[in-house]
Amino acid sequence: MINITLKQLRYFEALARHGHFGKAAEACAISQPALSMQIREMEEALGVTLFERSARQLRLSHFGEVAVERAREILRAADELGDLARASQDRLVGRLRIGVIPTVAPYLLPRVIGDLTETYPGLDIHVRETVTPKLIQELGEGRLDTAIVALPVSEGTLSETPLFDERFVLVRSAKEANAPLPSAESLREMRLLLLEEGHCFRDQALSFCSLQSAPPREVLDASSLSTLVQMVSAGLGVTLIPEMAVPVETRSASVAIARFEAPEPTRTIGMVWRKKSPLGSQLREISEIVRRAAAKTDRQPVRV
Repeated sequence: MINITLKQLRYFEALARHGHFGKAAEACAISQPALSMQIREMEEALGVTLFERSARQLRLSHFGEVAVERAREILRAADELGDLARASQDRLVGRLRIGVIPTVAPYLLPRVIGDLTETYPGLDIHVRETVTPKLIQELGEGRLDTAIVALPVSEGTLSETPLFDERFVLVRSAKEANAPLPSAESLREMRLLLLEEGHCFRDQALSFCSLQSAPPREVLDASSLSTLVQMVSAGLGVTLIPEMAVPVETRSASVAIARFEAPEPTRTIGMVWRKKSPLGSQLREISEIVRRAAAKTDRQPVRV
């Protein structure tokens, strides 16, 4: 009988995902020599090579490409067995892995985590902040239990539950506070500052301006809402941000905030998780806690 362990499978999957011994070892919280030894022992147990190694490149062998998908299935099943045991208990305890998109995480998480730890004292919360495509991928691979994203995600393997709707507001220089409010059409002629590609909020803002297929030449990209607001404060253009971000991002910036006329641009924020997750009922309870936390989040009044 071939003797390989779940730990070796996790190390193998991490190395396949990162393609680098150092990064995989860091992700697994072990030393690089220990990771190398475990991979070597796994290869010896299987009698095949999992990786093709060269001085500059590490890549899966043909067998490794097949094996990593099977390894992910095994790891997912093992995690679900643990989730099933947790779901059978009276209260949710142990590790909870939550993914959150960057345009929500800084503004919602502090209150959510406080409310969750108060409700579930035995919960060990791990947070992963990244863009929606990566969160959906990691949910499918079993590396996250749930994620807070903009809906819909239109993924048949995931359950979706809406949490709240959120307006987009206009951010412009404080010197323009009393200027007429631009329409969505007139924004096309302005220097529009947006998040870089990969952020769903960028696509939503472009959609509001009817620019999704052909962004204007004057669009400038940034990696965070904070950078966008500071660029506006410096007079480089205008931007849109979610209303929840206003109190945090505008407190040290010389900017003016205004709402658009109806119909205002909005997005729906929700929670998603795997339909087959044994924690489904517990995650639905958690979604109610997140919904209540969002309702209590400070909102700064903006000019209509």
